[in-house]
Amino acid sequence: MQAPCANGAHVNGEARNGDAPARLLGQTDQEIVRLIGQHLLSVGLDASLLMEESGLHLEHPAAATFRTHVLAGDWVKADHDLRALHDLLRDEPLVEPHNLAEMKFVVLEQKYLEHLEAGRVLDALHVLRNELTPLQHDTPRVHRLSALMMCADAAELRARAHWPGGAPARANVLARVQAVLPPALMMAPGRLRALLAQAAAQQAARCRFHAAPPATDDHIPFSLLADHHCSPDHFPIHSLQVLNEHCDEVWFCKWSPDGSKLASGSKDNTVMIWDFDPVAKRLSFRKSLDGHSYGVSYLSWSPDGRYLIAAGPEDCPDLWIWNMETEQLHLKMTHSQEDSLTAVAWHASSDKFVCGGARGQFYHCALDGTLINNWDGVRVNALACRADGKALAADTHHRVRAYDFSDLTDRNLIQEEHAVMAMTLNAADTLLLLNVANQGVHLWDIRARTLVRRFRGLSQGHFTIHACFGGAHQDFIASGSEDNKVYIWHIGGEEPIAVVSGHTRCVNAVAWNPAHHDVLVSASDDYSLRLWGPRTHHS
Repeated sequence: MQAPCANGAHVNGEARNGDAPARLLGQTDQEIVRLIGQHLLSVGLDASLLMEESGLHLEHPAAATFRTHVLAGDWVKADHDLRALHDLLRDEPLVEPHNLAEMKFVVLEQKYLEHLEAGRVLDALHVLRNELTPLQHDTPRVHRLSALMMCADAAELRARAHWPGGAPARANVLARVQAVLPPALMMAPGRLRALLAQAAAQQAARCRFHAAPPATDDHIPFSLLADHHCSPDHFPIHSLQVLNEHCDEVWFCKWSPDGSKLASGSKDNTVMIWDFDPVAKRLSFRKSLDGHSYGVSYLSWSPDGRYLIAAGPEDCPDLWIWNMETEQLHLKMTHSQEDSLTAVAWHASSDKFVCGGARGQFYHCALDGTLINNWDGVRVNALACRADGKALAADTHHRVRAYDFSDLTDRNLIQEEHAVMAMTLNAADTLLLLNVANQGVHLWDIRARTLVRRFRGLSQGHFTIHACFGGAHQDFIASGSEDNKVYIWHIGGEEPIAVVSGHTRCVNAVAWNPAHHDVLVSASDDYSLRLWGPRTHHS
């Protein structure tokens, strides 16, 4: 048997002359062999024996010679190969004429740029005028290419064209052509890796407790040798610590943006700051921020972690802004003694915030407490700020509306049937969690303005219960509940994946650590905070 070239090919992976073994393989087995052969080559191993024994080829001979000539920068021969490929593709129903023109354009574009890079301006001009322009394909791109004739040198050319240079860019030419060609002629690069990443993603999606980053073509975070299954031992449902320093109901808790500190607010008029040790998975008391004249029912860290705003219950007209670098009071803000300021949200820039309450106050403020603007008559239950600076306000009409303080325009975003008690926006600025009176936790897609999920199980009447997103990619939801438990769901399902017991009274708030994804904290009317984590740190 003649020794084959590893890149030799046949269009459907059939046996070559005299090579009988391939006819023993069904189509699926033939494709698996080709996938393995391609992968072996991609990691620098010799696939020739595999292809010889199977009698198969990785790709069509025309595609193989095209690959060789492109990687060598032999554009005359590559153009000839491309014509041969075009002839093979003319009867392919899935290949559009536009795609054939794009293949030709990609090759000529590389040829043109390489001429310019080498200083062969007349040759480049010939390609531009006599080969690229007559294609009549993507005229704006041709105009951009023609402007590159004015580049002073190769470095400027590469920078303006966002192009890595001759030889490094040739593999990209192949990849762009492969994206158009049917796989019987030339497989897309890294096809086996792509298939395995898809399979891994499916397994991860079915795993109840999978909190690791998702699989990619380059990295799969678990073994492929067996079906994937995460143990609940690594999930934050095991009691690690009970903190009893507060002397009244604990109404709220929130991690700092870097996950190093926790702030908790209580009916006892204090904010307590805790340090988190991610190795020992323990919280230690750091400081009590005293002086509040009302209980502390809501806390908001500035996105840069430098400031913490504390708000009180409905009869509280004040906001307390703490400098968390000096741990001193930065400002006590009171606009009017008649106000109720129970909700607050920071702009992404950390220099402005919005605040409001159910008595009809809705303010846009600077960090020094200056009132930048206000909206009359909006009775606010909860607030969030989007990346574009617009504020989302849940009002007493069971709506979430978007407010633009720059031009004082607003529009309806979401309508619920019952009161929205609390609201949390995800980091990607795409999903909104609402705690709805008598309903529980609802997940909304704010771009499509559609209700995605109603999470089941928890008990929510008219108390203010706070939910949160969690996990490495915020694909888990946790919420407190009036039945004294913590409920956790995967974002893809309505039924809880875990119900955690330990508190003896209503759980008002939960906070999932944004940096250390295997811990979360809950705050309860039983005067305590609880830290939950993996069983390996179980106390």
